[in-house]
Amino acid sequence: MGLTSQTLLTVLLLAALGAGALTLWLWPRAARRSPLAWASRLGLLVLTQVCVLSVLLVEANNRFGFYSTWNELLGRASSRQELREAGGKGERPPALTVKGQESIGLQGTREKAGQVDRIEIRGPVSGLGMDGYAYLPPQYFQKEHAKEKFPVVVVITGQPGVSKNLITQLKVPQAASAAIMAKEIRPTIYLLVRPSVVADRDTNCTDVPGGPQALTFFDQDLPLAVSAQYRAADAPGSWGAVGNSTGGYCALKLAMTDPARYGAAAGLSADYFARQDGRTGDLYAGSKQYKSENDLIWRVEHMPPPPVSLLLSTSKSGEENYRPTLTFADKAKAPTRVARLVRDEGGHNFQTWREEYPVVLRWLDKELAARK
Repeated sequence: MGLTSQTLLTVLLLAALGAGALTLWLWPRAARRSPLAWASRLGLLVLTQVCVLSVLLVEANNRFGFYSTWNELLGRASSRQELREAGGKGERPPALTVKGQESIGLQGTREKAGQVDRIEIRGPVSGLGMDGYAYLPPQYFQKEHAKEKFPVVVVITGQPGVSKNLITQLKVPQAASAAIMAKEIRPTIYLLVRPSVVADRDTNCTDVPGGPQALTFFDQDLPLAVSAQYRAADAPGSWGAVGNSTGGYCALKLAMTDPARYGAAAGLSADYFARQDGRTGDLYAGSKQYKSENDLIWRVEHMPPPPVSLLLSTSKSGEENYRPTLTFADKAKAPTRVARLVRDEGGHNFQTWREEYPVVLRWLDKELAARK
């Protein structure tokens, strides 16, 4: 029974209702003046509170995505991510391995609705690796499109989080499949990944001096791996990126640092700088200049503007990134184009992002199509 499954929430809700009913039924019998009666009443109160609190905690976790699996909740790594040493003997393993297919309830066969592959990426340049998912559109499997290459959108979840949140919580491939089947967007490959490529460290898609080269992984290794396995478009600016929270920061950063590949990017409730804390460690080796270069607002103000299209989503209802979003948009200069998706209500949570993704996918499709 998965931590984020509806079954678990239903079972806990029934248990809470049962505990409440049991308390009402037994309370008169426990209303006596004896140590056993006092212990009985205390036990009934504790049982009811634990059941209700469990429902609230699981629902909060489902809504905000703190943990995606039991292993992650218990502090055990839930996905394979490791630093790989270069220069080993023997043949180099493939940069991308398909580990199987993931059933996500798409409406039809792969020729009609598409398919989600479970993938593992081994970065030959950075030496880093991660697992994730790839959604392939139905046209990828149709004979009339057998030689066609498809645009690619890299979808990055927040931190902490796992790539499966993009399927179970944000339902990105489901939204993409429905939009492609309805001919609202072009057939596109969607890569579903997380921002951290090192277990137990939040690298913020940053090339850490003397440490993990996380930006290199996304800028070089990931495109090389995908192009070696799938029929991915290779025209300038034919790739896009989108993410929420830390993933939004990564997506915007990819387009701003590699505009030759990433022609458009969207940040949903995005950060605009890499927050340093105990999980990140020192990302900049003490260099103020390097820290500034990884601050996206500083980049739009002080560095040559890249020829990319950026979409920024935020909410007026007290969201932390609301004013930074306005600042970023005001400071951006041509040829960088900035669009804003501003909600009156909403917040830093899965429900808001899940509602935004269909709009964002259509925007990305339009911007990438304009670069053909």
